Amino acid sequence: MNKKTILQLILLVIVTLLPVSHSLAQQKQPSPRIVNIVNFIRDIEPRDSSITKDVLYKTVVSQIKLMKQYHLGGTFLLQYDALIDKRYQQLLKTLPAGEFEIGAWWELPQPLIEKAGIKWRGKYAWDWHSDVGFSVGYTPAEREKIIDVYFADFKKVFGYYPRSVASWVIDAHSLNYMYDKYKIVASANCKDQVGTDGFTLWGGYWNQAYYPSRINAYMPAQHAEKQLPVPVFRMLGSDPIRQYADGGKVTTLEPVYDYAGGNEQWINWFFKTFTNDPALGFNYTQAGQENSFTWPAMQKGLEMQIPIIAQLKQQGKVRVETMKTSGEWFKKTYKVTPSTTFAVSKDLGESDKKTIWYNSRFYRLNLLWQGGNMRIADIHLFNETVPDKYLKDVTTVNQSFFYTLPVVDGFQWGKRGQPEGFRLMMNKNGEEIPVEGGNPVFTNINPTTALTTWPVEKGAFEIIVNERSVIITAKNNPVNDWFLDLHVAEGAKTAFRDVNNNNAEYEFDGHTYKLSTKQGTIEKTANGSLYRIKPKDQKITLILADQ
Repeated sequence: MNKKTILQLILLVIVTLLPVSHSLAQQKQPSPRIVNIVNFIRDIEPRDSSITKDVLYKTVVSQIKLMKQYHLGGTFLLQYDALIDKRYQQLLKTLPAGEFEIGAWWELPQPLIEKAGIKWRGKYAWDWHSDVGFSVGYTPAEREKIIDVYFADFKKVFGYYPRSVASWVIDAHSLNYMYDKYKIVASANCKDQVGTDGFTLWGGYWNQAYYPSRINAYMPAQHAEKQLPVPVFRMLGSDPIRQYADGGKVTTLEPVYDYAGGNEQWINWFFKTFTNDPALGFNYTQAGQENSFTWPAMQKGLEMQIPIIAQLKQQGKVRVETMKTSGEWFKKTYKVTPSTTFAVSKDLGESDKKTIWYNSRFYRLNLLWQGGNMRIADIHLFNETVPDKYLKDVTTVNQSFFYTLPVVDGFQWGKRGQPEGFRLMMNKNGEEIPVEGGNPVFTNINPTTALTTWPVEKGAFEIIVNERSVIITAKNNPVNDWFLDLHVAEGAKTAFRDVNNNNAEYEFDGHTYKLSTKQGTIEKTANGSLYRIKPKDQKITLILADQ
């Protein structure tokens, strides 16, 4: 073999190996951790006479000063009353366009409604009630008029249409119209909660972001042709354990809460788990605060958070960017809603709780460990054919409701602070008791699949969660005669109806659906649980989407 032939063979080997090496390098790269600093601005605060226009304005000035001090950009979203205030116009026009974004905060005050030719029904010039201050209180035709007025006036002020629009709740008709006519690229809605400030959003894509169904702004779509191609980010930086367990209590990154986003211990814990624990796809949080809380209330919390975010950015552990930038990245990266996780391997303080949230375009799931026991605390199914309540109708009360389809609802079927769900149980000496184990280990297998390994006695349980199913396998016979029992609190009103032909049948809000197994059996019980799932050959496979 001559030297030329040898050289050609060496080059061939190098070229052949390059894609493999590149692929391995990509797999080893950590998933992005994205922080949006979003402050939204009101010019009216009728709930407290001491919160004047000057107080509101000075709050925004202080926010900008702090962000610039630490060289952090972000997004400012304008309620219409602030949009038409020249002081805000002048202030925000001075911000570097490459670092800051100006967008729309979608609460609807009197000047906007009246300019759209609609009678104002509120008690104040800004009325925070769902049926007055939000799009769900107006007919689809009225919503389009309101959108046209806002977007036209925004363009007069800034020379372009807003690219990001966020609110506690936005209906599907409004989002469709904003995208189809004005090409918005990002939106955001409230974190999951029950009843807080009149808003209930429960069972949706937990944290991160999703593409909504064209007929339901809260419901992730399963297919590209049925989705609105505008990512909806979940706001406020929810505590992955307490915000769910407490439901109506606000346990978030918001700096005004001295037990959460205004608490140094909580802040450090949150960002440690946010950046260090495994995250499938990407991890996301929204920092910032609306100016209605005023600077004195948020100053302490923000002055703790902003330096931490700046340091994490400098270390390359987080990306700090505008909502618009995140929306464009999401759309470029994902053709449909991705699979993501948010894991906690070490809880706050002395708590031994651990958790992982998994989301796909088909469902969400939460695994929770406490006191050495494990339970599946939450499973909600997503269905793009289920319209939201306000697609064509309006709310006439100071509440709005957005739901998905519950299979396990640990909070609403349990007690506050004590979520229920599928308990992993075993039969030992004729007694049914919870399985006990050590600390779970979270691992990403591929872009859609997460693995949790839970050591138990001499073996382990492996829980593989992918886009459409959950596979629970007992390795090395860790326990004998194990099973899942779905427990709920006494008197809880659930969506479960019956067990039939190895299916658990459900009905919620007029929609019927089921949980079935590919491996394992579903059967009724007489021990107080709703039903039991038993393994076959040491394995249970739950089907959570059409195969």
